[in-house]
Amino acid sequence: MSKPACGCPGAKVRTIAKKETTETTSTESRPSELRQWPTQLQLVPPTAPYLKNAHLLVAADCVPFAYADFHRDFIKGHVLVNACPKLDDTSGYINKLAEIISQNDIQSVTVPIMEVPCCRGLG
Repeated sequence: MSKPACGCPGAKVRTIAKKETTETTSTESRPSELRQWPTQLQLVPPTAPYLKNAHLLVAADCVPFAYADFHRDFIKGHVLVNACPKLDDTSGYINKLAEIISQNDIQSVTVPIMEVPCCRGLG
C-alpha cells in the first residue's frame, strides 16, 4: 500500500460509487440559499451586520461539492463561513470564531463534518 504524496490520509485517491436512485428530473433549478458575502472565514469581519443573532454554519470548503443538497439542508436559514483546514493557515481561526460568537449573540453553530480526515479540522 502506497502513502499519499502529501502524507494526509484524506488525500488518498478514491472512487466514490454513486448509489442508484430513481431521481425525478425537473426543468426548475434550485435557488441559492446563500444570503451573504463574503463567506470565507478569513474575509468575514466579526462586525458584519448579517452575523447579529445568526444561526452560524461553519463548513470546510469541500463540503458543498461533496454534498449535493448543501444549500437546501445546511445553508437555508444560516449564515455561512467556510475555510479549508488543510490548505489555509488556520492559526487565527479559533480567535476569529470566538470573536464572531462573542460579538453577535450567535443563536446556534452547525458544523457539517465530512468523512475525510482533512476536513474534520473545523469540527
